[in-house]
Amino acid sequence: MLDINYEETDDLELSVSKIESWLSDVCRSEGKSLDGVSLIFCSDNYLLEINQQHLNHDFFTDIVTFDYCVDDLVSGDLFVSVDRVFENSAVYDVPFFHELHRVIAHGVLHLCGYKDKSKEEEILMRQKEDAALELISFT
Repeated sequence: MLDINYEETDDLELSVSKIESWLSDVCRSEGKSLDGVSLIFCSDNYLLEINQQHLNHDFFTDIVTFDYCVDDLVSGDLFVSVDRVFENSAVYDVPFFHELHRVIAHGVLHLCGYKDKSKEEEILMRQKEDAALELISFT
């Protein structure tokens, strides 16, 4: 199940069913099942406050993931800064929705158990993000 909410940002008019199907495919590719994921799209300032309050991090980021997984059931809250995604899409010269889906995949991959603290973990995470993006059509 997928739930989409907005905090301090405009509606992105996303297809809940398309994203839910895609995330189910991503989870299945990792030997897991999508159980309950909430996507909360928000402003930079909203996510900064979440980052400060819950993680004691005082910096902007594109996503904060809260993991509620049990066994192979993928569940959690993904807070995504629309402002940061928009800025990063310009920096990396990719379409906004491509970068948005990369960030969503990143969060779900964290829920599947992948980390990105070391260089090796970061490389594997990018490979997994690329593989996840191959499972969705942007048209």
